[in-house]
Amino acid sequence: MSGEFDALMGELDYPMFIVTTAAEGQLAGCLVGFATQASMDPSRFLVCISKANRTYRVAWHADALAVHLVPDDAADLAELFGGDTGDDVDKFARCEWSQGPRGLPVLERCRSWFAAQVLDRMDCGDHVAFLLDPFEAHAGASSPFQFHRAKRIEPGHPA
Repeated sequence: MSGEFDALMGELDYPMFIVTTAAEGQLAGCLVGFATQASMDPSRFLVCISKANRTYRVAWHADALAVHLVPDDAADLAELFGGDTGDDVDKFARCEWSQGPRGLPVLERCRSWFAAQVLDRMDCGDHVAFLLDPFEAHAGASSPFQFHRAKRIEPGHPA
């Protein structure tokens, strides 16, 4: 069953996100493919972060996350946040960002993003789902970087 399910999921194409956070004096961020709006009223969003990822360890202690829609013309940004690990590389030294609400790092090239309060964390296997309550959003017109393009990025951490 798992092989058939994996094949089915591999046919889907959806936008990629970069999640950034700050906690205990540390910045972290990673490329995320498992994410979706979870409720309209009240507004809720669900983002899943791999337990193998440094961003997960920082986000576990954070009270808020910033979720960025990766624009189609930012393949290098997707590669940086998906192909390098924050355990070895300072990703924020390699891109333009500014301090956003609650000290969250906001990526300059991602015109569409939102900041959100972490409401809950749920174990989902090799990922942890963060249930988010958005409190600030910025929508910029851009086509999203799609999952089919992210498939070629070698993860910066073990799968």
